[in-house]
Amino acid sequence: MAPGDMSVAAFLARAASLERLGPLALATPQGNRLKSEVIAAGKRYKARIDAQRKAGRKTTSCPPETGTLTPDQWLAHLRSYPAAARRSVSINTAFDALMKKRYPCPA
Repeated sequence: MAPGDMSVAAFLARAASLERLGPLALATPQGNRLKSEVIAAGKRYKARIDAQRKAGRKTTSCPPETGTLTPDQWLAHLRSYPAAARRSVSINTAFDALMKKRYPCPA
């Protein structure tokens, strides 16, 4: 499975198993794997948005050039998906949806 292809359900299950470690979770191999999933989704998203802008096409969202996303914001977004849908939504799709919600393009 390529980075970013993990399902929201799998990501949340793995994150839950690390929550007891607090900030130290990111220092574990599993924490690094989850972080890599989000970074890969972000890079894929940015490449797509940049390509759309370069081609003069309308983008699905209008994010600033740089920004921050805290783990709590990310997890809250993932948890907003209904439990029944979490298995069918990839991290890539969830990242795109979050960017569209956080950075809508002006009308």
